[in-house]
Amino acid sequence: MHSLLGGIFAEAGYPDKAEQAFARALELDPDLLSAYLGHGHLLMEQGRLEEAEASFRHALGLDANNLGARLALTQVKKVEPGDENMAALVSEAGKLDTMLETKALPLHFALGKCYDDTKQYDLAFSHYLEGCRLKRKRIQYNPADNDKACENIRAFFSRETVDKLRGKACQSDLPIFILGMPRSGTTLTEQIIASHPLVYGGGELPDLLDLVNQPRAGQSAGYPRSLNGITREELKALGEKYVAGLRARNPEARRITDKMPANFNCVGLIHLMLPNAKIVHVMRNPVDTCLSGFSRLFNKSQHQSYDLAEIGRYCRNYALLMEHWRQVLPAGAFYEVQYEELVADHENQTRALLDYCGLEWDKACLESHKTERHIRTASVTQVRQPIYKTSVDRWRKYEKHLGPLLEALGDLVPAPGAEG
Repeated sequence: MHSLLGGIFAEAGYPDKAEQAFARALELDPDLLSAYLGHGHLLMEQGRLEEAEASFRHALGLDANNLGARLALTQVKKVEPGDENMAALVSEAGKLDTMLETKALPLHFALGKCYDDTKQYDLAFSHYLEGCRLKRKRIQYNPADNDKACENIRAFFSRETVDKLRGKACQSDLPIFILGMPRSGTTLTEQIIASHPLVYGGGELPDLLDLVNQPRAGQSAGYPRSLNGITREELKALGEKYVAGLRARNPEARRITDKMPANFNCVGLIHLMLPNAKIVHVMRNPVDTCLSGFSRLFNKSQHQSYDLAEIGRYCRNYALLMEHWRQVLPAGAFYEVQYEELVADHENQTRALLDYCGLEWDKACLESHKTERHIRTASVTQVRQPIYKTSVDRWRKYEKHLGPLLEALGDLVPAPGAEG
């Protein structure tokens, strides 16, 4: 029971309570496998990677055939040639033909990472492709729905509507929104900002999307239909409600980040209800971004990521929407940072980022990998490393396999020799 409770607390974003629950579970049963696995994932999210690895290895000591522990070990650090855990997973792959799909699915993604880390890219892609095929079978996603949603957002937020609704708003400057495509560098950007002593890193918060998808009196549920007929007074109230929820997460912080990538759908709304909030849009080479999503088994959501053509189509919609915000919002309404420039010219880009956010320079932001905070995103282990450039142009290693993605992206694909 305590192990289960630890998992619930971790998922809900209460790491201290989760830690206590796992400790109690192991106190009652020192050989409880689920507690070692759950605690290991919690430690990984907190950046305590060596302790996380030890917890996963302890689980293997209790059950040498535990696939969950072996899968977790591939995520906690880079896999090196000759790795015994990789060898065990490769051996397990010999049973894929008769394996239950629910077991085969995460094994394919783990093998993909093993082969990617050891530079066996063709083998890696074959496993990513099959893992995505199995995952895609199990989810309901229609890319046409995303096409229509983006079209509706652009239609609602015309320049005329934005101008008409501007004027009354919540004046709080508490929030810093960090948004963009999933896997574009939003977690790194938040980690840099959240390393500042005046900032609390909120992580991927559902708050804004939950607010805007609620039906208003006499209106349909679902954004942006829920905004039909909205007044400036109602926008102000929405902003105040959002800020109250944010403040409840940390009553003392001067600024709080919200790193929900999908808030890119709401840039115009944020501008109208919270004009003093800071909005940071993180951009990255679209092919690298999409490939990074395709090669990751997400805990939840991101249903567009499991088909190359579908993730490319989603990325085009995102690009169209961001261009729309550039056209209908005033200059300076949001700040754009390019991931490739952030890692290549880290200090200057960090200084500019903090300056936009209205934060004094603090050198801790240059060593953000040392900042201890709870992170529940797919980039949890990457941001615990010093800034690195190996993810730039990663897609070139897989280019021959990416035809459907490149076709879907069209002119968003960088020209040969182009950066980002």
